[in-house]
Formats: sequence, structure tokens, C-alpha cells
Amino acid sequence: MASIFTKIVNGEIPCYKVAETDDFLAFLDVNPNSEGHTLCIPKQEVDKIFDLDEATYNGLMSFSRQVALAIEKTIPCERVGISVIGLEVPHAHVHLIPLHTMEDARFIKKAKLSTEEFQNIAKAINAQL
Repeated sequence: MASIFTKIVNGEIPCYKVAETDDFLAFLDVNPNSEGHTLCIPKQEVDKIFDLDEATYNGLMSFSRQVALAIEKTIPCERVGISVIGLEVPHAHVHLIPLHTMEDARFIKKAKLSTEEFQNIAKAINAQL
């Protein structure tokens, strides 16, 4: 059964797309730790990040870096944190989280954003790529 992320890649579920290549997709987390929290995924469904082949793993990290740099230009924050947890969705993914305090990295406090705010943030980050 396809993961929710594969369904997003296939266009079966909408997302707030930030960036896309032939192999990778970045979109806003709909339950963000902070404004601009973005997920970067390989389009190929692989459960665990370290099970990715080396080229895909390195490509995902490079893609994530480009997106993180765009987030830093868009969202006022101390830095963009990176987290790879992978328990909530069985599809390798990288969390890029604009950090204001360490609390933003704890996956406890969640930002509440409107559809319009999500759309505007996605467009603003994409414009920096």
C-alpha cells in the first residue's frame, strides 16, 4: 500500500509544494513545528533513509540543503534545523524546521496556519530557489 507521501507524489493528495525535481519533492508540513516547516522526500518510496541507495541519499541531502537555504532567506529564524525521524510515515523524509528556540525542534508545540498562510509561505520559499 502506498504511503501518504507516495500519494502526494502521485497527485492523489494535495500539498503545499515548495520545490520539485524529477527525483525529489519538498512540501510544507501541514502540522508544522514552526512556520516554514518543510518535508523533503525522495519520490521513490523507501521506508528508511539509510536504506536509500547512496546516490539517492546524497541527492536527498543536497536537495534538502537547497531548500533549507531558501527557507533561511524567507522565514526569520535563528537557523534551520534538520531532523530525520521516520516513525510517523514509512517513507524516507527529512524535516527542515525554522528554529527560534529548541522547543521548535521537539515536535510538541505546533504552529497553526491558515490555508492562505501555507500557500504564501510555499510560494515565498519557492521564489528563493
